[in-house]
Amino acid sequence: MSLDIHGRALALGTSTLYEAAGLPCAIDPAIRPVWTGAAVAGPAYPVHCAPGDNLAIHLAVERAPRGSVLVVSADGFVAGYWGEVLTVAAQAAGIAGLVIDGGVRDVAALARRVFPAFSRGISVRGTVKASAPSVGGAIRMTGVDVALGDLVVADDDGVVVLPAAEVPRVLLAGEARAAKEADFIQRLAEGATTVDLLGLAAWRGRA
Repeated sequence: MSLDIHGRALALGTSTLYEAAGLPCAIDPAIRPVWTGAAVAGPAYPVHCAPGDNLAIHLAVERAPRGSVLVVSADGFVAGYWGEVLTVAAQAAGIAGLVIDGGVRDVAALARRVFPAFSRGISVRGTVKASAPSVGGAIRMTGVDVALGDLVVADDDGVVVLPAAEVPRVLLAGEARAAKEADFIQRLAEGATTVDLLGLAAWRGRA
């Protein structure tokens, strides 16, 4: 995927992409940005960790192509799988960001280093390094299928994962939706109401 695709996706944002996609592509909304304003778009590099074990993440940082977003399933078990040490290593390796169904720590350092990270929680609890269930193979995380090279987009609204084959369609649909919303907002600023613009006038006086 090109940088232009990533830029277009970030400009649209996760809410518009989700609505335009018509797909079950939204990661659990409990997975939130570690610091306000974090945003990233890039090809997914899926990882599956055993609960409380971050060996697979260390291997992924070594193996993932530059520009990748690590999408890590830890089965919802919150511990400090990721911190400043892995952040420095990841940035040196060209990793673009992290989405983890687990926990991170050293959040002040992640914000200071401007590393986009999205997690289920924050935890001081450390992890072992004993197993690596899957590094780079397809996973299913919070009900969403994630394959190598799918488009991950994450921002303050949440995280979506778009199948690679669907990206061109979704971007075009998203841009059309965004243009329609821009016109909608302009008309609202000029005095129109949402009731009129959404065709809800029949409900006046009934509710």
